[in-house]
Amino acid sequence: MPSTTITPQLIQQHGLSEDEYQKILTHLGREPNLTELGVFSVMWSEHCSYKSSRVHLKRFPTEGPQVVQGPGENAGAVDIGDGFAAVFKMESHNHPSFIEPFQGAATGVGGILRDIFTMGARPIALLNSLRFGELDSPQNTHLLKGVVSGISWYGNCIGVPTIGGEITFNDIYSKNPLVNVFCLGIVKKDRLLRGLAKGVGNQVLYIGAKTGRDGIHGATMASDSFDDASEKKRPNVQVGDPFLEKLLLEACLEFLEQDLLVGIQDMGAAGLTSSSCEMASRSGTGIELDVGKVPRREHNMTPYEILLSESQERMLLVAQPGKEQAVLAVCQKWGIDAAVVGKVTDDGMLRIREGDQIVAEIPADAIAEGAPRYERPSAPPQYQEVLQALNLDALPDLTDGTDALLQLLASPTIASKRWVYQQYDYMVGTNTVVCPGSDAAVVRIKGTGKALAMTTDGNSRYCLLNPYMGGSLAVAEAARNLVCSGGKPLGVTDCLNFGNPERPDIMWQFIMAVEGIADACRSFEVPVVSGNVSLYNETNGLSIYPTPIIGMVGVIEREEDITTQWFKESGDTILLVGENKEDLGGTEFLKVMHSREQGMPPWLDLEQEKSIQACILTLIKKGWIQSAHDCSEGGLLVTLAECCLTHPSAPLGATITLSQERLRLDALLFGESPSRIVISVKTKDLDSVRACIQDMGGKVPMSLLGQVTATDQIDVTVQKDQGQPPCQMVWPVKDLADQWYNSLPSQLKMKDSP
Repeated sequence: MPSTTITPQLIQQHGLSEDEYQKILTHLGREPNLTELGVFSVMWSEHCSYKSSRVHLKRFPTEGPQVVQGPGENAGAVDIGDGFAAVFKMESHNHPSFIEPFQGAATGVGGILRDIFTMGARPIALLNSLRFGELDSPQNTHLLKGVVSGISWYGNCIGVPTIGGEITFNDIYSKNPLVNVFCLGIVKKDRLLRGLAKGVGNQVLYIGAKTGRDGIHGATMASDSFDDASEKKRPNVQVGDPFLEKLLLEACLEFLEQDLLVGIQDMGAAGLTSSSCEMASRSGTGIELDVGKVPRREHNMTPYEILLSESQERMLLVAQPGKEQAVLAVCQKWGIDAAVVGKVTDDGMLRIREGDQIVAEIPADAIAEGAPRYERPSAPPQYQEVLQALNLDALPDLTDGTDALLQLLASPTIASKRWVYQQYDYMVGTNTVVCPGSDAAVVRIKGTGKALAMTTDGNSRYCLLNPYMGGSLAVAEAARNLVCSGGKPLGVTDCLNFGNPERPDIMWQFIMAVEGIADACRSFEVPVVSGNVSLYNETNGLSIYPTPIIGMVGVIEREEDITTQWFKESGDTILLVGENKEDLGGTEFLKVMHSREQGMPPWLDLEQEKSIQACILTLIKKGWIQSAHDCSEGGLLVTLAECCLTHPSAPLGATITLSQERLRLDALLFGESPSRIVISVKTKDLDSVRACIQDMGGKVPMSLLGQVTATDQIDVTVQKDQGQPPCQMVWPVKDLADQWYNSLPSQLKMKDSP
């Protein structure tokens, strides 16, 4: 084995602490060589080992009768009936997308797709959750355009529809944009593949793109904070090839059809190193690899470079002796490079050869599971009380909400994202039933009569002000969006984006958000089956807001139960299920109208939320609901405007009457109280709807708002207390549409019109 002088400087360059290096010496019983040091460096990085978060993630509920595969594999899976499972996961590609937005986002999509078809599932839907700085900065518009282009290019080329997502804008993300990508696929639940290296003597095969020097130490880069020189790290960003990935996808599904594999793993972060040691560790075996047999596209690559490369579109397979030739034949059919590069052993070691020479020899479990697990110090920041303090009496209340609604609809966070999703092919595959622009995306499961609803949600401002409540609210909103679409929530994947975990205030935010998510998931009986943690999202010591994103999937048993957010017919009655409270803390209204991000976020009553969601599902199944729309950012008036504006053929109007009931006017119109859903029903069904809600024992508040109209305006009358004259507001629908549809493209200096 070649000798290498390991110096303190070399250890530091590899992102390892002195204590971690001592732990390496304990595992090996000797000093590592350079190749082994590189292997430990990437596998013990935060990105791969979750060393700061793993102890806290155990709080999540991960089991349930619907769970087919929980955390620990390439993706999670839930039973959707008829012998099928939905396989899904969400991951981040934040750091690469800041350095090189197009390829960073594109390879993020490629990576999450491989996580799904590695499980034997055919991907049928992509979503994304994005965070950028405000668009008055050329750098932020550059990042947005690059990321959206990268997502659309990869998804469109491979032929998997991008059918939904969400975007928020806040200057805190200017130096640390967030790119979280979600993918869902379908598989027969008894045909699920896993990342295992069982069977001593079984053959290990490499398939896919040739290995190059791109992405070396990408996992380490993703586990580090940024500074002003971070944009120079472009060599750490991989380059994607969606056309090759399409071939790889079809080949992998053919392996499944022919029952050729024992196990399969995507070469994602840490490349060949992570795939080999993780497969061996899960199986209690070892793997021996000959890097001299690995297909390469560059000359004179060292074992260190081959093992740490993060070249895209590559997989590691394990097949029984005698079946490897069939695997190679499938790869030849699809024009994919493939080679037998090793075998499964019984000694638990990851042994790397270059021909006859051993260049690295490490216990597989030591690198896959042996990283230190930290319970880092945590404490709320000193500024937390200041953040939560909001004296509403010092803020003048509105006398009229006309201008405020126009300004909120123009806020990029609330405004239509049509400019974004028009770049995505969201109809390819012909499964998409509900296109981008409603509460949740919906795809049909052909041959079953069922559909799946899916969404991504998270409000970082709520999490900044109260991380526990912010985490719970994200789960509740995701479930509410599915329910508004007719879906029963089944499972959760998450992407937990936070700053530097070595700071006690950031660690406190993380722990509290995890507890909030865990408690809400337990209450809704929706297990967490997969996920991702992205830490060190900070630049020059400034961290992002705590941003846990929830991806949730629900089943719609009958296609006729699929529900959308827009009003359907003039004359329908508009109802509010839920109640308005004085919840102005952390709202988009405060940010847009008062430039404040303060206060306590809305308080979530989990029992009432569950009752309201159960009520809506019951009403949908009875066929009484025409439309349903979750009330969230921007509050009640924004929700009503969206119900009018998003009709796919022609916007409708509405006549609304509200009672102020001792609330501030701004809180009534733009407060963000949770557990509220605006529904429309046919007038003939109104009495039945009321009776059904009353039968729920008073657990579900409901109030009459008004009627859908064929007029080209929205009329809102607010009845005041104590005999004061009512507040009357009228907006031409065209004016609202101009603000809502054109805000984002106009800030990007492009043209778009409804």
